[in-house]
Amino acid sequence: MPILSTLQNFEWIEPDDVPRPIVAFGAQISDTDGFELEPHRHRKGQMLLVERGALSCAVEGGLWIVPPRSAIWIPGGALHAIRATGALEGYNAFVDPAMDGQLPQACCAVSVTPLLRELLARAAHLPYFYEEGGANARLVAVLLDELAAAQVEDLHLPMPSDPRLRKVVNEMMASPADRGTLKIWAQRAAMSERSLERLTNRQTGMSFGRWRQQLGIVLAVKWLAGGASIQQVAGDLGYESVPSFVTMFRKALGTSPGRYMAERHSR
Repeated sequence: MPILSTLQNFEWIEPDDVPRPIVAFGAQISDTDGFELEPHRHRKGQMLLVERGALSCAVEGGLWIVPPRSAIWIPGGALHAIRATGALEGYNAFVDPAMDGQLPQACCAVSVTPLLRELLARAAHLPYFYEEGGANARLVAVLLDELAAAQVEDLHLPMPSDPRLRKVVNEMMASPADRGTLKIWAQRAAMSERSLERLTNRQTGMSFGRWRQQLGIVLAVKWLAGGASIQQVAGDLGYESVPSFVTMFRKALGTSPGRYMAERHSR
């Protein structure tokens, strides 16, 4: 399968129709022009690895951001939509349900080892209908082992389904610099503070404050991967100073935003 250099005018073969354990291809696109795949499903599970740029994936009640040198695993049958902006390089592998017993049963973002990256690159250069057995079978077996062993990353934002809370969430995502308090957001939603806190916890498994912090982390990683500076991201998230943003980022992901991105470009 050749590496895709454009999202237009290429011959697409539905992976579910290919009788192979893994169907993979690569992409090296200078400008995705806001490309978006509407909600859809595959019988096969899907692993998306990002080398450059960032993807956002909405998957059945959650939002995942995939920064460079990370990947997302989407189980077979899960309803999902994908959006890309700017340049994008990476690999995409579809895994037959009969082969993914050791893989996560739920959608998750995972870090990518050099070995996993190289295995996906090799798989992406196989023909769709590659010969089974021999070296190909061994390649697929090792790739599946590496997929199963990949470390899960906390780049997930659970999305509520309650209309009242979804309205608040949509407003927060549209204006992430708005640092309104719980009281202010409760007033906007015509709810008490206690009701808003309880509803958020019940719908997302997080407190209101924790969910808003996670929103900031997800957006920060997305913007940084797109080339924004730490200063720009801090300002766009409504932080009065860069150090306060860096402190929040470090507490959430265990390292500073600069080091987090540098590690993904140096592997």
